[in-house]
Amino acid sequence: MTKLSVNINKIATLRNSRGGNTPNLLHVATDIENFGAEGITIHPRPDERHIRYQDAYDLKSIVTTEYNIEGNPIDKFMKMVLEIKPTQVTLVPDSVDTLTSNAGWDTVANQSYLEEVIAEFKNNGIRTSIFIDTDLKLIEAAAKTGADRIELYTEEFATQYALGNKDAIKPYTEAAILADKLGLGINAGHDLSLENIKFFKQNIPNLAEVSIGHALISESLYLGLENVVNMYLNKLKG
Repeated sequence: MTKLSVNINKIATLRNSRGGNTPNLLHVATDIENFGAEGITIHPRPDERHIRYQDAYDLKSIVTTEYNIEGNPIDKFMKMVLEIKPTQVTLVPDSVDTLTSNAGWDTVANQSYLEEVIAEFKNNGIRTSIFIDTDLKLIEAAAKTGADRIELYTEEFATQYALGNKDAIKPYTEAAILADKLGLGINAGHDLSLENIKFFKQNIPNLAEVSIGHALISESLYLGLENVVNMYLNKLKG
């Protein structure tokens, strides 16, 4: 069964655009869980332009399902995660000025660094996942870091699928098969949507979790948040 974790960064972006506390991020997170989502994802960045570091602490007592914190493991991020101890930390190689995640880790070049970071998180009982592209050499290197899971970076799939190129799924299927053989759990995220999620799920063996934010929140403007969460859950059953 593939779990749906909802990224609530866009809710924080909307809140921050006017100041104050509308929409209330904590209430939205609770509602999303009550609507059936199996996890909440946040991705605080150093400039706190959407999720603030304080949000991460505040959500700790609110989230009752899986709590996934994404980010680049700079000192401030690591300190926060080690204090909060979420269910999962997803390591993303974002630079400070990155608008949105646009590349996975080079797990070959950064293997020793990732080993140290991951060991620290795992020693504190936090499941670790590495945001990664489909290059099989990178998957092999990821397994050597001690990570529990990988998160497949799915932007290329989503872009090509929208153009009618369903063969774009093949590298992701191959990467997932190898990851499973190497003992890595498989997550996925970035530009997955109601349009492509069912096809993606059907072609990725042992897909543990998808993290979806921008598309889900955008679709909810038309269809309603509770409805959209349940539409994703139904498509992930197929």
